[in-house]
Amino acid sequence: MATNNCIFCKIANHIIPSNIIYEDDDVIAFLDASQVTVGHTLVIPKKHYENFLATPHYLISKVMIVAQRIGQILIKDFKAKGINILTNCYEAAGQSVMHFHVHVIPRYISSDGFRLEFMENQELSNLNLPAIANQIKDKI
Repeated sequence: MATNNCIFCKIANHIIPSNIIYEDDDVIAFLDASQVTVGHTLVIPKKHYENFLATPHYLISKVMIVAQRIGQILIKDFKAKGINILTNCYEAAGQSVMHFHVHVIPRYISSDGFRLEFMENQELSNLNLPAIANQIKDKI
């Protein structure tokens, strides 16, 4: 089901033009209009789901299979040195379009301007990790 104001639904329904590089009945992949690096691609389900957490398993699998293939092409044919596969869930995590999407970001050099950095948080260094693990495990 498309939503009236979702830009990705409009792309999936060919209402807004884009640089499509893959399409089947369930998934569409297109170049991000705001290229972080050359070949930066978005892979989305055609059907609207708000984010990764709301998307059915079978569609997550299809999206990731397409993302993997695009990543392989970017490594082999575009000579990328690495690939970031990234999805954000909710605004607090950086999601700006509320339609599940996966970024495939080729990396050519470490100083290409894109940074995804994990830094140790000293305030969290004394957490009881076994207790947190058990709390999550009990819900799975």
